[in-house]
Amino acid sequence: MDRKAKGTRGERELVKLFNEAGWGCIRIAGSGSSRYPSPDILAGNAIRRLAIECKVTAETKKYFPDDEIEQLRTFSQKFGAESWIGIHFPAEEWYFLMLEDLERTGTAWAASLGDAKRKGLTIQELMGKENNVPQNSLE
Repeated sequence: MDRKAKGTRGERELVKLFNEAGWGCIRIAGSGSSRYPSPDILAGNAIRRLAIECKVTAETKKYFPDDEIEQLRTFSQKFGAESWIGIHFPAEEWYFLMLEDLERTGTAWAASLGDAKRKGLTIQELMGKENNVPQNSLE
């Protein structure tokens, strides 16, 4: 499976998990290729709106270019949404990090598996523990 297909599959998995937990959630096709800032998915309920940039990686560290982070920040501010990075590392569940939790590398931003486990939230924590979220993973 190529990288783009794996990313699309990951986005679709998150859309399913949010919707099954009672949230409204959509995948934004073509995000990243539009001239306008847009996240990979938008999720919300009656209380919160989340703009999420999703990444599926085979590594234990994922890098993000400055412009990708700035576009997420810009969109979220205009839309009134919380900015989140969702990362699926190999043989792990999804972790969600706030932009402030990313590490500045000088030329980009980064998130390691260790950082995600220490600072990140699982999907259950992101949605609130009252939600019963099904456990799925990308194998």
